[in-house]
Amino acid sequence: MMNGVASKSMRDKGMGYKINWGIGLPELKQLAAEYGKDYDLAVQLWKEDIRECKLLATMMMPADKMQTDMVELWGSELPNQEVAEMLAFHLLRHVEGIKDIALKWLATDNELMQLCGYQTLAGLFAKDVDLDTRELNEVIDQAQVAWCTGGLGLRHAVANAMQRLADRSEEYGKILKSAFKNIDLDIF
Repeated sequence: MMNGVASKSMRDKGMGYKINWGIGLPELKQLAAEYGKDYDLAVQLWKEDIRECKLLATMMMPADKMQTDMVELWGSELPNQEVAEMLAFHLLRHVEGIKDIALKWLATDNELMQLCGYQTLAGLFAKDVDLDTRELNEVIDQAQVAWCTGGLGLRHAVANAMQRLADRSEEYGKILKSAFKNIDLDIF
């Protein structure tokens, strides 16, 4: 399955791993489906500094066994944007009670954790998860800062989360349009 061209391209773009086989996501999803959900295997895979192992871990970890301490550990060990996005997409958006952790990650100094937090929230918003007034104000405040100071990957995650939230209701759309009118984020 190794793809040397993809592996070299990722390495050239700064996605440094001890080992990177360059295997595509469709092949990894198929492999994960063959093994099924397996807590112990996912934990061991996550420990390896190998791209495919990290990605497989996000696909194979049972969401109902992902406890808060492990979520925090994995979040603190994110090696790059790809793993952060896959962790949010394949696993975290399915973890019970993840909203509070995702909100907490928005306020960290770790840009990969912020990115993962926004992508996790985007997944939750797509599943009709709402925010209370305090949470909404917190998300808006953090998103404004991240949009103005973050890198391209973080800005994409912010835009994705804000668009998903705006799509939840006309009220959210109006609030977000007003909050971001002075910032170059015209997605509403």
